[in-house]
Amino acid sequence: MKNKKELFVDLHIHSKYSRACSKALTFETLSKWAKIKGLDVLGTGDFTHPIWIEEVKKLRDGKNGFYYYEDFPFVVTGEVSLIYKHNEKTRKVHVVVVLPSVEIAEAVNKYFDDRGLRRDYDGRPIFKITCKDFVRDMRKISKDIEIIPAHVWTPWFGLFGSKGGYDSIVEAFGSQAKYINAIETGISSDIEMNSRVKELSGKTIMSFSDAHSFWPWRLGRECTIFRPFESYLEMLKQIRGNKIIGTVEVEPAYGMYHFDGHRNCDFSCSPAETRNLKGICPRCSKKLIVGVDNRVEELSVNGQRSTANGLRSTVHSVSLWKVLPLHEVISLWVGKGINTQAVWKYYNILIEKFGTEFKVLLRISAKELEKYIDKELVDLIIKNRRSEIKVKPGYDGVYGFAF
Repeated sequence: MKNKKELFVDLHIHSKYSRACSKALTFETLSKWAKIKGLDVLGTGDFTHPIWIEEVKKLRDGKNGFYYYEDFPFVVTGEVSLIYKHNEKTRKVHVVVVLPSVEIAEAVNKYFDDRGLRRDYDGRPIFKITCKDFVRDMRKISKDIEIIPAHVWTPWFGLFGSKGGYDSIVEAFGSQAKYINAIETGISSDIEMNSRVKELSGKTIMSFSDAHSFWPWRLGRECTIFRPFESYLEMLKQIRGNKIIGTVEVEPAYGMYHFDGHRNCDFSCSPAETRNLKGICPRCSKKLIVGVDNRVEELSVNGQRSTANGLRSTVHSVSLWKVLPLHEVISLWVGKGINTQAVWKYYNILIEKFGTEFKVLLRISAKELEKYIDKELVDLIIKNRRSEIKVKPGYDGVYGFAF
């Protein structure tokens, strides 16, 4: 990781032992496609799973908090689902756990085992532990463990989610709230949206992919850009000190929970429309699932809406790139699915010529791109770079789509 001005990092991924994840997820496929994407560091994901942690142990220990498959570095990470009753409501909060070593990961797993909690059925296990108690207990094991609330606005499993979440970090974590240094935006929100929430002022707002496969339209579709670091503790210092460079994110409307709606009713609407409907679906007369855009507005300062846009927006002194994955852009141009030969043809040409997807998405000039691909596709890549591709918002578990 030497001699680089910036590091692209994705700490929230999964293994083949998590439900609804590719069975081809291995460290070999992850490292191969991370390099093609342009990522510099990945989380291992799923450290709690007894089989996957054994695979983690086979990685080469760099003695600096990183574990290497060949020459590619991984950080020990995992996602935990905390589900419990609090103040007359069932809370469902997912957190990303980032750990300094395999040894600490084993100590955390022993903590679960000593309490009779199963962790063999899913790489993303469910534990009946409160947010407050979890942070307190992790800090007892190691003060270098970082707890990052995951996809914080997701209705069902986000810290601020409309169905199972809270209205504030303090309400959720109590006396341990001071140890929540960062949050993950999730696909349906970005830094700009989160910056409207006063409580997040000063917090490190991060983005990761929550990838369920190794394909480049999933892995690294969202990630965090760090200043160069040589150890886990140097990386941790940036997280805790809000010193990251910025994030790469998709347009929030692309996320599957951005707008309000009902999947089964094939109905979605904006927050304003939801208010006009008094929160009731006009097709089934049941309550609408309140999405991320609406929830952010509800918790933001004076209900202010974000208006910022452009190539690189500066919020909290960090940089934000909003781009769709390259496969999505090519697919939009050729009019065929993202995993078709027609799309792979152009993707492979660009990777062969320029090395990584992030270089193509963020750095290579239009003049250079035009040497190898059609000008119309180049124009679309540049339009994507400028956050100018229109996206019909996703809702209630349905992804948005570009048009």
